Amino acid sequence: MKKVQPLQSFYLLREVDASGVSGVGIVAMGTILPSGKCCLEWTSFHTSVALYNNIQDVELIHGHDGKTKIVLIETKRKK
Repeated sequence: MKKVQPLQSFYLLREVDASGVSGVGIVAMGTILPSGKCCLEWTSFHTSVALYNNIQDVELIHGHDGKTKIVLIETKRKK
């Protein structure tokens, strides 16, 4: 039986809002699926959900040259 990788949660922490739309602080929450694809939900006033092929695409599109950081959320594993 193939071992399934656990989901990995993350959020986008924006220090500078270059567009003036999403604000600063935690602007989106996401999950990395076992396939490596990412689901991202924006927490700002203008909400949306998007899918990306991988976390590198999320950073490339939304990182704004380091003004937004991807922060992985540590999860406790069951023993």
